[in-house]
Amino acid sequence: MNRVATQVLPVSIAAPAIHTGRYKFEWHYWHVVADGQGIYYPVSTEFTVPSMSQRGRPRAFDRDTALQAAMRVFWERGYEQASLSELTAAMGINRPSLYAAFGDKAQLFQEAMALYQRTMNFTTPALARPAARAAIEAMLRDNVDAYCDPTTPRGCLVVSIAAACPDDDSEMKTMLSSKLRTVGESVRQRLKQGVEAGELPADTDIGALAAYFETVLQGLSIQARTGASRQRLHRVVDCAMRVWDSLSGEPQKRPARQRSA
Repeated sequence: MNRVATQVLPVSIAAPAIHTGRYKFEWHYWHVVADGQGIYYPVSTEFTVPSMSQRGRPRAFDRDTALQAAMRVFWERGYEQASLSELTAAMGINRPSLYAAFGDKAQLFQEAMALYQRTMNFTTPALARPAARAAIEAMLRDNVDAYCDPTTPRGCLVVSIAAACPDDDSEMKTMLSSKLRTVGESVRQRLKQGVEAGELPADTDIGALAAYFETVLQGLSIQARTGASRQRLHRVVDCAMRVWDSLSGEPQKRPARQRSA
């Protein structure tokens, strides 16, 4: 009777794992060699649950693009009216990804607001013009053109949301009011420079005049938001600049603009 040469290899191998979404199953075998032929005998199975870092991993996305989409939703809908469903749909992400990347809705809005101020700030470069009158006029006209740009929502995001902000949301109202006051202070400083340069009388009430132009600027945003045409808003700017001319005593001839309602 011939003996059968048998060798048991002291190693264990795992068959390809089966994933069922949340769980993973593995089968382990002994490799037994008999007369040169390999035979696998199952000896154990393993059952594992993937770690949190391995499952539910959010889909990769472009954060900047998602933030731009969120900014547009807030701009169009307002803060209170913009739902998480609308935001995530526009951003192309799910809620866990939104929370992981931006925190909560309020934090997302703050980032969207910062993006708006970086990319849609026409006031600062306008006020940097060398002549004070030209600077104030450019601030008004450049913002009118931006408020009526057909490729973006109408009006100013900050002004629109501040106007609709409920009184009981003190934190939001404080933040928006602070941003609007910053614009007003920039206008005041530019008018002060105009007085110092002799472009306005020395006794000009700088605070009142700054508040006037700030009010005109915010009113232009609200008018644009409610559908006023670009031509109509530029006519409002024509009137606002006559106030400057009445103070300076040097009326400026402005190029005629197309009249339309």
